[in-house]
Amino acid sequence: MPSANYRSLLRTPGAVAFFLPASLGRVGVATTGLSIVWLVHGHTGTFASAGLVSGGFAVAEALGAPQLARLVDRFGQTRVLPPALLAHALAVTLLVALVAADAPDPLLALGGALAGAGVPQLGAMSAARWAALLRTDRAAELPTAFALESIANAVAHLVGPMAVTALAAAGHPDVGTVLAVSLSVAGGLVLASRRATAPTPQKGGDAAPTPRTGSATVPARVDRSLFSGAVFLMMGLNFAIGVYFGAMQVSVTAFVVEHGAPGAATPVLAVSNGSGLLAGWLYGSRRWRTEPPVQLLTATSALTLGALLLLTVGSPLGLGAVVVLTGATIPPLLVLFPVLTEAAVHRSVLTQAFSWLGSASAAGAAAAAAASGWAIDSLGARGGFALTTAAALAMTVQSLAGLRLLSAPER
Repeated sequence: MPSANYRSLLRTPGAVAFFLPASLGRVGVATTGLSIVWLVHGHTGTFASAGLVSGGFAVAEALGAPQLARLVDRFGQTRVLPPALLAHALAVTLLVALVAADAPDPLLALGGALAGAGVPQLGAMSAARWAALLRTDRAAELPTAFALESIANAVAHLVGPMAVTALAAAGHPDVGTVLAVSLSVAGGLVLASRRATAPTPQKGGDAAPTPRTGSATVPARVDRSLFSGAVFLMMGLNFAIGVYFGAMQVSVTAFVVEHGAPGAATPVLAVSNGSGLLAGWLYGSRRWRTEPPVQLLTATSALTLGALLLLTVGSPLGLGAVVVLTGATIPPLLVLFPVLTEAAVHRSVLTQAFSWLGSASAAGAAAAAAASGWAIDSLGARGGFALTTAAALAMTVQSLAGLRLLSAPER
C-alpha cells in the first residue's frame, strides 16, 4: 500500500510531535514574504515600495538563515529557537508599525531586512531531526522522511499564499501578516519544546558516528568543514532549480496571456503542482535500489526533456500536458538534494548545510525574477521557457559531472 512507509515513519516515537508543529510553522514561513508585499502595497498603493521591502526581506533571509543555522548546530534547537522567534516577531511588529506610520521607503526596507534576517528555518530543523532520528539503524528510510518534508513544504506554499492573498483581497493585509508570523512563532515554539528528538550539538573533539556501511564499529575522526565539493555541487543544483522555479511561473503567465487566455494560468500551475504532489508521495512511498546519484541524473535529464518540450507547445492545453511531466520530475530532486547533502557533511553542520541549500535556491529565484522579465520582453514567453530549459540543462550537466563525487565512499 503506497502510504505504508509513511505510516511506519510517523509511528516512530516522537516523529509526529515535531513534524506537525514544524509543518504548521512552515506555512507561516512560506507566507511571510508575500504577506509583506500585500501589507506594504495596501498602505502605499505602489508595488515599487512593496518590491523594495520584499527584496530586502528576501536578501536578509538568504544571508541570515545559514547564520541562524550555525547557532542551532552549535547550541541546539531548543536553546536558539525561542529567542530567534522573539526577535523575528519583534522585527515584523516593527515593520507593521513603520508601514502604519507611513515611514519612507528606506526605513521600510530596513524593517523588511530585519524581519527577513530572523525567519526561523523550520524546514531545515525538521529535516535535521529526521536525520538524527533515523541515521543509526534506519538510514534507508531517510528518503521517505525527506519526501514527507517535501510534501509538507509544497502544501505550505499552496495554502499559505492563498490565505494571505484572500485576506488582502478582502482589505485585510495586516491580518495576513499577523497570521503568517503567528503561525511561524507558534509552530517554532512547539518544535523547540520537543526536546527528545532535537539533535544533540556536537562538540569539536567528538568522534564521528559509526559508518553505515561495512563492519567496522570503531569511531573515526572526520572532516567537519561545512563546504566541500559535494556541498558546493548541491548548492549549484539548488541555485539552478531556484532559477527554474522563478522563471517557470512568470513564463507560464506570459504564455497564456500571449494566447489570449490569461485565466488559464491558474489551472496550468495547479496541474503542475498537483502532479508534483502525487509524484512526491509515490516517490517517497517505495525503496529505490538505484543509487541516489544515478537517480539525480535521471531526474534532471527528465526535467531537461520536459523543459525542451516547453519550447514546442503551441496552446495552453499543450502547455498543461507538458507541465504534468515537468511537475512530476521536481519532487524526486527535492528529496535527493537533502539525502545527498546529509551523506556529504558531518552531523555537527547539518542544519547549516540544509540552510545553505535554501539560500542558494532563493538566490536562483531572485536572479530568475530579473532575467526572465528581460527574456520575455525581448523574445516573448518562449524566451522565459528558454531560461527554464537552460536551468534544467545546467542541473543535468552538474549531475553528470558530480556522479563520481557523489558516489564516493562515505568517510
